Amino acid sequence: MTAHPMRFAIALCVLSLTAAAHAQGFVAQDDLGHRVQVAAPAARIISLAPHVTELLFAAGAGEQVVGTVEFSDYPPEAVRIPRVGSYAALDIERILALQPDLVVGWQSGNGPVLERLRALGLTVYVTEPRRFEDVLRAIDNLGVLAGSAETAREETTGLHTRLAALQRRYAQAPAVSVFYQVWHQPLMTVGGSHLVTRIIETCGGRNVFAGVEALAPAVGVESVLAAAPEAIVASGMDEARPEWLDDWRRWPQLPAVRDGHLFFIPPDLLQRPTPRLLDGAERLCVALARVREARGH
Repeated sequence: MTAHPMRFAIALCVLSLTAAAHAQGFVAQDDLGHRVQVAAPAARIISLAPHVTELLFAAGAGEQVVGTVEFSDYPPEAVRIPRVGSYAALDIERILALQPDLVVGWQSGNGPVLERLRALGLTVYVTEPRRFEDVLRAIDNLGVLAGSAETAREETTGLHTRLAALQRRYAQAPAVSVFYQVWHQPLMTVGGSHLVTRIIETCGGRNVFAGVEALAPAVGVESVLAAAPEAIVASGMDEARPEWLDDWRRWPQLPAVRDGHLFFIPPDLLQRPTPRLLDGAERLCVALARVREARGH
């Protein structure tokens, strides 16, 4: 039986549109504005930072990750992935031996190596998230490049909903001044362009060092005392509350010390730009709400 000419034309049109969609479906723009394209969904992906590994799993591409770096420990499946060094000391030969069709890097952590990898002919997507929206966009983009766009979009849709709920809840909340302590020796915090500052603001807080341009500046104790934060939020190394958080009790004149507002949130929940940021943000918002309750707001 001969196919009807109109049906044949429609079939050709559908095939052409499908081919065009696939041709455009594996293209994404990274955080540096680079156009990244793969001919087919990336089947062999290397992650050059722990947060990147989490983003890839969130995008539904975890099984395609063939190499990653030290401290890529979440989700638990990531622990079994072969290592290619640390984010600051990568083994280029090992990366090349794994024959990746996509390398996902972190500008702040492995920026100097990324151009070298491109020069060696590798396709590189760079992350440098400064807002939570950047994290969501990275998940969507990595889903596109890995051929798991639907899974990625399901993930980001749920995260958008949670983020919007936090933003609505604390949009009109009275501001709480916050000192976020990354480390104690040297005493380090985050500047105004850091993602943690955006999270503090989402919760109705104000980073007392938001005016500093550096991403993670060292500051003096005198500067913290002068800023008189109402809350001090410490990170640390792991899930354990750092002992150095209580060193601030030596200055009882600090509002945060006087009112007992020394808080700890595990660093992986605030300092890794991944979906778990929302877990950290929710904890931080609760902590700052306690400060408002204590002062009657």
